Amino acid sequence: MYLGLDLGTSELKALLLDEQHRIVATAGEALTLQRPQPLWSEQHPADWWAACDRALQRLAAAQPTAMARVRALGLSGQMHGAVLVDAADAVLRPAILWNDGRSGDECAELERRVPRLHQIAGNLAMPGFTAPKLLWVAKHEPEVFARVDGVLLPKDWLRLQLCGERIAEMSDAAGTLWLDVAARRWSPELLAACSLNEAQMPRLVEGSEAAGRLKPELAKRWGLPAEVLIAGGGGDNAASAVGMGVVRPGEGFVSLGTSGVIFLAGAAFQPNPAEAVHAFCHALPGRWHQMSVMLSAANSLRWVTQLLGQPDEAALLAQVATLSDDQRARAPLFLPYLSGERTPHNNPHAQGVFFGLTGDHGAAVLGYAVIEGVSLALLDGWLALRQAAGNQPLEAVAALSLVGGGARSALWAQLLADVLQVPLHTHTGSEAGGALGAARLAWLADLGEQGVAEVAAIARVCLAPPIAQRFEPSSTALAMLEVRHARFRALYKAVDGQFEAAA
Repeated sequence: MYLGLDLGTSELKALLLDEQHRIVATAGEALTLQRPQPLWSEQHPADWWAACDRALQRLAAAQPTAMARVRALGLSGQMHGAVLVDAADAVLRPAILWNDGRSGDECAELERRVPRLHQIAGNLAMPGFTAPKLLWVAKHEPEVFARVDGVLLPKDWLRLQLCGERIAEMSDAAGTLWLDVAARRWSPELLAACSLNEAQMPRLVEGSEAAGRLKPELAKRWGLPAEVLIAGGGGDNAASAVGMGVVRPGEGFVSLGTSGVIFLAGAAFQPNPAEAVHAFCHALPGRWHQMSVMLSAANSLRWVTQLLGQPDEAALLAQVATLSDDQRARAPLFLPYLSGERTPHNNPHAQGVFFGLTGDHGAAVLGYAVIEGVSLALLDGWLALRQAAGNQPLEAVAALSLVGGGARSALWAQLLADVLQVPLHTHTGSEAGGALGAARLAWLADLGEQGVAEVAAIARVCLAPPIAQRFEPSSTALAMLEVRHARFRALYKAVDGQFEAAA
């Protein structure tokens, strides 16, 4: 039996997985976000630990036999967050999270300090990443910065509580802007630019590697065996990819969650910072991945549903399904930048736009415009990923898995397949996400300790879940969508200069 812990922004989730790939049980505990000032986003690490304890006590009560058979646990979690600790591992301030936007000036400062930043880290400096957050603390909270003995990512702070060691793994560390992503090691040059050094960084392991043992008193508290192994784990998207079996070059997924992600696994480090593509280590050795990221995907549909007074997203999409091809072709254009944008624009000031409204447009047409706008923005990300691959046509990508809340809509899934011109597959059990991937990484670490070869272990553990539904791209829809995409891109260029002034 293997245990996965996924520390999200809104929930900590625990999952038990057996060796037949069956999810035996799950338990979730809600988490709250604090926004004490505009652009700020913080959480108290103590709340994460309390949620972890409650979730595992619930599993211990509901599944005592399964918990007693756990051999290893793995960790997944929200990326980029900064947990600052002193020499005694005491937390110095609330954790600054991935969606915190206070460090825009510090991003520009970091780019000036390290001209080779893109070459080493493979990514643009963005407020979401960890390094600019530390520059902000040094500037605005110097008394806190002076006491910093260690910087931990959220899931790795949780590991510190579990085993007493400061350990990180490659996929999450790649999101700090302190990792030499090609070499998979901390960069002294990037750390020095933030007045930090390697002694303040956790020890690095691979995601499928052993990374400590659970404290005996915690094993007893949660009904676990003694000597439970802890795996390196992975950042949320990399761990989700392991859970979906997306681990080989040419495999990928599209996530239609609150944000939107296209994730492609690869065998090499292929950055494209000019187009705001994220290039990170994968959670498995010798593998990397690229991501395009947009900030408002299913969140845009939720927003317009509430705006139009519809009972829920499904009710609005049912109306969208009644539209004719001509009505769709004449729908307004929608720029889905309700929270700024990352790929390919890297523009925190970008805003949402409806263009081409008339008095004849009702709820169904506006709903269509929104899901089309999100799909066209994902196409922009897909084209940026193509550039990251050296302008290759990405023909090796035979299909993409589709996950997230938006994946529940067959209408949206088909539209996205038509826009990307790539087959999309939904899968049973995909909602398990990072927690399933974390459990699988624990399984791999356990097999490694048993001496099972890496290739054989990955083939045994990293299976794709069963396909639930297939969506083949339609060539008949392509002509209209190409015209819409050209207008979509022209619209962004026409209004881009107005965003910052409006904000």
